Amino acid sequence: MSTLFLLRHGAIFQHAPRRFIGQTDHPLTDDGRRQAALWCDVLADIPFTAVVASDLTRCQETAALVLGGRDVPIRLEPRLREIALGAFEGLTVEEVRHRFPGAYERRGCDIAGFCPQGGESFSEVQDRAVATVAELAELPGNVLAVAHGGVNRTILCHALGIDLACLFRLGQDYCRLNILELGPDCWRVDAINLAPVVPWRFPGP
Repeated sequence: MSTLFLLRHGAIFQHAPRRFIGQTDHPLTDDGRRQAALWCDVLADIPFTAVVASDLTRCQETAALVLGGRDVPIRLEPRLREIALGAFEGLTVEEVRHRFPGAYERRGCDIAGFCPQGGESFSEVQDRAVATVAELAELPGNVLAVAHGGVNRTILCHALGIDLACLFRLGQDYCRLNILELGPDCWRVDAINLAPVVPWRFPGP
């Protein structure tokens, strides 16, 4: 059994109005780097036996800053990438509505199953993310995984037995932490969307 420290990456640049980002490979902003560095201090006494991160830059940077030079290799895991948004990538909501009439509304009606042209659905994201976490469950000790808001929500939905239609009811702010106990028969969720507040106590059993 392992304890999974599931972290969302730090802040990245956001346009105004916001655009669909998905797998566009943005680096962290200065704020994002500061957010990750806070976790380095807060988690300094937690020994990690393994560290995995989405292979997108923002997750690699976050993982490295959290480790702060610890001698633990970061394994890059493409299955923890954010959802692929295909033709929606880089567009605003209004641009999506203009270029693909009705598609944004269909997505809202079927957030789990809708797949934009050239992209994937949240159901497909959940399949690959949950398979990755199932492998991590076989590792002993504490495991750090750095992924994305959408990916983390699909993992939490699976662990909590919540329908994917409700995934956006789960908070996943930049550089916030979730903690799961990964048992052989079930995954227990001990914490969701934690901020790096000091003093901080591991919310164990």
